[in-house]
Amino acid sequence: MFFPLGPLVNAAAVIAGGLIGLALGARLPERMRTIVFQGLGLCTMVIGMQMTFKTASPVMLIFSILLGGLCGEAIRLEERFMRLSDSLKGRLRSDNPLFTEGLVNAAVLFCIGAMSFLGSFDEGLRGDRTLVYSKSVMDGFSAIALASAYGSGVPLAAVPLLLYQGLLVLFAGLIQPWIGPAALNEITALGGLMVIGIGLNLLNLTQIRLTNMLPALPMVAVLAWLCL
Repeated sequence: MFFPLGPLVNAAAVIAGGLIGLALGARLPERMRTIVFQGLGLCTMVIGMQMTFKTASPVMLIFSILLGGLCGEAIRLEERFMRLSDSLKGRLRSDNPLFTEGLVNAAVLFCIGAMSFLGSFDEGLRGDRTLVYSKSVMDGFSAIALASAYGSGVPLAAVPLLLYQGLLVLFAGLIQPWIGPAALNEITALGGLMVIGIGLNLLNLTQIRLTNMLPALPMVAVLAWLCL
């Protein structure tokens, strides 16, 4: 079992980028923030599409995203996350009205996707941190743009990011016998579908409640294990 160095580097990159974005603040022109978000949105959608095409079972993908979304809506997952974030905002006495939105958007952007999952798996199983380091560079630049627009909630997204990726690294060896190549492809494809949703949100084409779709990730893993 490898020490989760990659998640620590990734979290540090988010914090550093977030602090730079906070320092820039209003000095970063709106037009520059807009073009960064648009560029990120377009690139995110392309990456998401590439990931989604890995599926060998579109029916499983559809079933998982729909049932997972319904489960998330039933337990009001996004509302619970928002209340938790608002509670944290109160404890920190933040006067930024975009604190919660920034924390949620950043946490979803940094935690969901193939690079987060597969990068942690590569580190946990083989000690290969290439994917995690590449993701750290992307997240650092993303955090600059996000923090300049949303404020202090963005660097705090490093906390759920560190916990999520750190746990994946630590437990990768334990779940290895149950995750074969076919199942991993389906998990990657579902992550890609959610990454496309992130791209749509970044482009302001719609606002998909991606947090409520998070139960679809373990759901597709179980279905892939049972059916493939």
